[in-house]
Amino acid sequence: MKKKLTLMFVAFSALAILAGCEPLTILDPKGPNAKTLSDTIILSIITMAFILLVVYVLLIFMLTKYRASKAPANYEPPHEEGSHLLEITWTVIPIIIVAFLAIVTVRTTSTVEAKPDGYDNQEPLVIYASSSNWKWHFSYPEQGIETVNYVNIPVDRPIEFKLYSFGPITSFWIPQLAGQKYAMSDMLTTIHLAADEVGSYMGRNSNFSGRGFAEMEFEAQSMTQEDFDKWVSDVKANEKPLTKEKFDELLKAEHVGRSSYSSTHLEFSPAPMEHSEHMNMSDKEMDHSKMNHEGHSTDSQENSNATHSH
Repeated sequence: MKKKLTLMFVAFSALAILAGCEPLTILDPKGPNAKTLSDTIILSIITMAFILLVVYVLLIFMLTKYRASKAPANYEPPHEEGSHLLEITWTVIPIIIVAFLAIVTVRTTSTVEAKPDGYDNQEPLVIYASSSNWKWHFSYPEQGIETVNYVNIPVDRPIEFKLYSFGPITSFWIPQLAGQKYAMSDMLTTIHLAADEVGSYMGRNSNFSGRGFAEMEFEAQSMTQEDFDKWVSDVKANEKPLTKEKFDELLKAEHVGRSSYSSTHLEFSPAPMEHSEHMNMSDKEMDHSKMNHEGHSTDSQENSNATHSH
């Protein structure tokens, strides 16, 4: 009796604690791409929950129907032939489930890798987001300003974050606005998002990158276009330019607070090339190497033939 009361107390305590928790931010989207990802996650959860329900119902049915009885010890149940229909059914159903989830996932990935729906005719705001141990640098080439450990964006406008790293691979993630994508040291990757509401959203590095990983967070604040333009003007008017010496100092520092600058590090430390350009360059280098190799082989063959003729 005491054990049952203890288990009930633990269960109710757990429910009380969970009831006071905030909802998962990833299921509280504030942008179109985040909404697409949230809907996909919820659909996957519902699909898996339905599968579990069917499995548990069948389990209870089988345990009830074929439970142990009071038959004599020497009782032998009658032989029953297998059902080809059942065998086909429980083979086809998993294939259909996997195919369905695969199609949904591919469509979702294709959607979030492009400019958000409803913003096709708008020019995106490009922001270069670079990471270093253990901080985030946000460069606005169009506005000519830079921030550290916080980023401001206008609402109702598509945003393109160009990601790269000055250290190990990191993963850029603002759960309420978009999915996550890796930032690497030798190429740019792009993540698209937009904010539908004015608000403050927490972003972070979701890829373990060392001892300072847990504190590698930043605030993404969405604001009206008017407030955004005013903020840009204030930064340009009141903050100092970012010099190479100051930027090198920031890269060496492990943890820093928020700061703003009236110029960007892109002027003296350009970002790496795009991922697509990097891949094209790799293909060209491979073709060039192949041509050199083929040319060298042809020359060698000609020299060999000449020597043989001689």
